[in-house]
Amino acid sequence: MIWVDTKRIIKSGFFNFSRNAFVSLSSVLVMIITLSVICSLIFISAFLNTSLDTIKSKVDVNVYFTRAAQESDIQQMQKTLEALPEVLSTTYVSREQALQDFKDRHENDQFTLQALNELDDNPLGAVLNIKAKDPSQYESIAQFLDSKAIVGSDGVSIVDKVNFNQNRVAIEQLSRIISSASKLGSILTLLLVFISVMITLNTIRLAIYVSREEISVMRLVGASNYYVRGPFVVVGTIYGAVSGVLTLLLFYPITYYLGESSRSLYIGFNAFAYYTQNFGQIFLIIMASGMLIGAISSYLAVRKYLKT
Repeated sequence: MIWVDTKRIIKSGFFNFSRNAFVSLSSVLVMIITLSVICSLIFISAFLNTSLDTIKSKVDVNVYFTRAAQESDIQQMQKTLEALPEVLSTTYVSREQALQDFKDRHENDQFTLQALNELDDNPLGAVLNIKAKDPSQYESIAQFLDSKAIVGSDGVSIVDKVNFNQNRVAIEQLSRIISSASKLGSILTLLLVFISVMITLNTIRLAIYVSREEISVMRLVGASNYYVRGPFVVVGTIYGAVSGVLTLLLFYPITYYLGESSRSLYIGFNAFAYYTQNFGQIFLIIMASGMLIGAISSYLAVRKYLKT
């Protein structure tokens, strides 16, 4: 009996969707706007995360070694640092590479290059570049370096300086910006989704208002709440499914158009590449959101007409 009623409810839902074409079209258009907001938030979130990751990658701490430091001692220190849970990666730059990098940066400054060539020895020491997993962890890494007597095999300190104090202000500001951006992004996401859902709810409520007399008749002949509410929930689910498909189709040309322009930004984020590479995940989120919003909105909208 339940299966028979369920088939009737589904059939009635599809019939109501096709029968009220204008109302269905209006509801679908409003839900497309809602799902477009959700889809846009997905791309904005990905863009912000990529931006923050790019900014994080540009922040580091450099350990400058004395010219007398042995490479074996530096490599031992590098292994010690890489074992720290806060450290993401380390990069060793030898004295020769540091000198070559300096020459490359000043290739148009002949006066500096000429003065450098007159020196008998390489004036630069080796450098160890340290990247933390999170900008807030650089201070603990710097404290670790300060707490350890970094000496070589001959018992002499091999560290010339650590540039954390010079970068402290920038690192602390970056940590605050990242934290604030994450919190603000979460609040805006919830607010926009809530507003979109409320708009959809009111639109579907208006669509069900048109059928209020039909609901009254069904109640008079003894139809159960399940049987009365079922077709409208099915219609709401169809609204969400159709709107989800149209939203995904709409974002394909939009992201294709924005792909090259977004990739030209300094962070290298390509909207179209992100859309195609994560299409499965985006498809599930948009379709599930649309069908869930449509079903819940219809369920809540018809509830007032079922009260005795």
